This record gives sequence, structure tokens and C-alpha cells, in this order.
Amino acid sequence: MKKSLLALAVLGAFAGVASAQSSVTLFGVVDLNARYVKNDGVARRVSLSQDGINSSRLGFRGTEDLGGGLSAQFWLEGGVNADTGTTNAKFFGRRSTVSLVGGFGEVRLGRDYTPTFWNQTFYDVFGTVGLGDSLTVAQLTSNTFVRADNSIGYFLPAKLGGLFGQAMVAAGEGVAAGKYVGGRLGFGAGPFEVAAAYAQQNTNTGDKHKTMNLGGSFDFGVAKLMGYYDRDTLASLKENRYSISGLVPMGQGEIHAGYERSKLQDSTLSTSNTISKFAVGYVYNLSKRTAVYSTVARLSNGSLSRATIGSAPLPDFGGKSTGAEFGVRHIF
Repeated sequence: MKKSLLALAVLGAFAGVASAQSSVTLFGVVDLNARYVKNDGVARRVSLSQDGINSSRLGFRGTEDLGGGLSAQFWLEGGVNADTGTTNAKFFGRRSTVSLVGGFGEVRLGRDYTPTFWNQTFYDVFGTVGLGDSLTVAQLTSNTFVRADNSIGYFLPAKLGGLFGQAMVAAGEGVAAGKYVGGRLGFGAGPFEVAAAYAQQNTNTGDKHKTMNLGGSFDFGVAKLMGYYDRDTLASLKENRYSISGLVPMGQGEIHAGYERSKLQDSTLSTSNTISKFAVGYVYNLSKRTAVYSTVARLSNGSLSRATIGSAPLPDFGGKSTGAEFGVRHIF
């Protein structure tokens, strides 16, 4: 008995030392909504859906102080299908990284967001989720459009007078279409922020998928305006896409509105196709962590596309996709 008590005391002492030098946080989001979608040529669909203003997720993050201004950090985050209680195919598919952070900046390894994606989600008032997601008009995408596996990233130190940036290399690991190289550089001061990014990825055909974009925001106090321009090229294909959106605070609530448009051209076939969308939404914050919201959106396809704003069956070529959702989001 005495030996057991002594062992517990020793373990408790070590646990106290560890907790003084490190911390681990459990966090997540649950976002569910009732959604209505009507696509031209198919029956309307009413469903319980998710991710109207934030992506549902469950994550763990932590840091350990290594001394001398150096720390180790980890971040494991997985998507959660809150309407069914299931997870996505990759358990920590949203992010899975380990980092060393110091006065030199941050070196981050693992599955992470690409530099070119940040400009699209940061400068979209809907955060690239829900019916208002600006990426629903994108026509030329890749398997690293949002995240890259097997990546090595570097982030500039936080205190550089408003300057921020990152670089990323993702190993192909023997797969021709896997290698990714990209970077982002920006500046923010007061109500103003602007950033540019560029990336390229190898494909199975030997061509390189190249992406460049420029985004920014300005907070006028009574309203915040943001937007981005993105250009993707792959062989004979070229897509130009832009988004402009804004936020108007109203007490505990916010009005969100956005418009985006993409045009994909094929120089070999001498064809082009345009997709456009408009969305407006309202978010009412019941507390710092809980909100109710509603969003309506309408997408118009060109004659060569069948894009949709929801998970309903695809519309006819050249058809429209219209939807509305009302939901609740809780952050913990």
C-alpha cells in the first residue's frame, strides 16, 4: 500500500511539471441546418444538412515550451458529419501537423492548408462554406485545391510590422501528380489587409497546374468589404475567377452578401463557360459561441456546366441552382 501511494505521488509530481510546461486543448464546432435546394430539371430536395457558416469538426491542439523562446506544437483536426455522427474518410483530414516555433518563425510538417487557399477563404465573407461558399463556381480544381498531404511549411514570425507569409512544399512520394510548391505574402495594418499567393502542382499528364491569386479586405467600421481574384491554368485550360463580398454588423447580428463569377476557357476546343452566383445571409449571435443563421443563394450555370450549391442531384446543363438554409452553430 505504501509503495502504491509513493508511486502515485511520484507520478503526480511529474504530471505537475509537465502541465506547467505544456498544454493540450480540445476544441470543435457543430453546425447543423435545415436546407432547401431546387435545381433545374430535378425535384427539389429538403434535408438536414451541415456547415452553413462553419465546418463541423473535432480537434486537439497543444504546445510545449522548450525554453529559449522555442516551442513544439501539434494540431490534429477532423471533419465531423454532425447530422449522422460519422467522420470523413481521413480521420484527421482537416489538419494533421507538428511544428517548431521560435523567433525564426514556424516550421510545420504534415497535412495542412495550401497558401493559395488562404486568400480564397479569408476574403470570402461566407468562409468558403455553406450555400454562400464562393468556391462553388470554381471549374478548374486539383487534389491540393484546399489542403496538401506530406507537406513542409514555413511561416514568417508574427511580429514583422504587419508583414506575413508562408511557403510550402508537398512531396509527391513517388506519385507524378503529387508534388506541390506554393507561397503566400501579405501585409496588414489597422483596417486594411492584402495578400498574394502562387502555387504549382505536377499532374499525371506532365503538365503543371498553376494557381495565382490576390485578395484583400478593408474594414470601414459600418461595413467590411473583401474579395479576391484567382487565375488557374492547366495545359489548354484557363480559368479566371473573382469574388466580392461584404459584412454589415447590426448589434448582435451581421448581414453577409457576396457575388462570384468564373470563366473557363479551352484554347484547344475554342470553348468557354461561365458560372455566377449571388448569396445573402444573416447571422445572429446568441453568445460568443452560439449563433443562429439563414442564407439564400442562386447559382447560374453556363451551357457547359452543371454546378450546384447543395448536395441535391445536379441540375441540367446551363440550369440554375437555388437554395435556402436555416441553422444553428455552436463552438466549443
